Formats: sequence, C-alpha cells, structure tokens
Amino acid sequence: MRTRITLACTECKNRNYDTKKDKKLHPDRMETKKYCRFCRKHTLHKETK
Repeated sequence: MRTRITLACTECKNRNYDTKKDKKLHPDRMETKKYCRFCRKHTLHKETK
C-alpha cells in the first residue's frame, strides 16, 4: 500500500517534491534533507498532507 506524499521545505514552506512511501513500514511523517530551489540550498523537508 504505497501512497503519494508531498515534501515541503521547513524554511520557506514551499512544496517542492512529490514521492511515494509505504505506510505500513513508515507510519510516521517522513523528514529528509533535500535541495530547495527557492532557498537555493539544502534544507530539511517534511511530509505534508
């Protein structure tokens, strides 16, 4: 059961990435460091609704 999620930058709050994850293996919200083209640097991105 893979669901589609959106990742948003924690600094500028823009939604930059769409990805998929398995809710059974990872039930909590995902956090990862990714490049934000609006901030022009690597920032922490969190899963949003």
